[in-house]
Amino acid sequence: MKCLHWYIFLMSALLPLMSIAGNGVPKKSVILDGLDVDSMRVRLDELDMQPLEGIWYYPNEEMTLGIERYRGQHNIGYRIILLDSPDINLVPGTVIGYIASSAVDNKYQLWLYSQRDRVTLIKPLECVATLNAQATTFTFDPPRWKVKVRVNLARFLPSLFRGVSIVPEVTGERLPIGFRKIYPEGGDGAPFNRIRYL
Repeated sequence: MKCLHWYIFLMSALLPLMSIAGNGVPKKSVILDGLDVDSMRVRLDELDMQPLEGIWYYPNEEMTLGIERYRGQHNIGYRIILLDSPDINLVPGTVIGYIASSAVDNKYQLWLYSQRDRVTLIKPLECVATLNAQATTFTFDPPRWKVKVRVNLARFLPSLFRGVSIVPEVTGERLPIGFRKIYPEGGDGAPFNRIRYL
């Protein structure tokens, strides 16, 4: 019986780690050598680009990013690469996140690394992102939870802790943050995956 308790404890401790590893997103970022805005533009020009692919600007972090196709595990089909940033501690070519398709055409699973460990990034956080119809904006609303503790003071002291509940509560609505496409320019009516004549 004691072994069963240890097994349940061990599985409950490992389950969050298994879910992070199980989604196919690497636990820490990698750095792709020699990638900047110009070299990314050349890479993209050689591809039959998908609407999500391109060079994007992330105004909240003042970063220029590249999104390109990537053959990852499970359903991960894109990676997000840092091309330029005012933060000198971030190396151009650092993969800062991954994207997976969903059953809804314009909705994606997005993972962005949330913490820095020396020169690499760690702890990918997941949220849902939306690509607009013109493929010019890619927005997401990261989860923002606060903890609300409720105490039922009508109970006697010995059972006070049975009268305490912790309830997650979503904070007030805010505008979503996201990326704005800067290359190739969208919104000109030219569909992707077709020849665009100048």
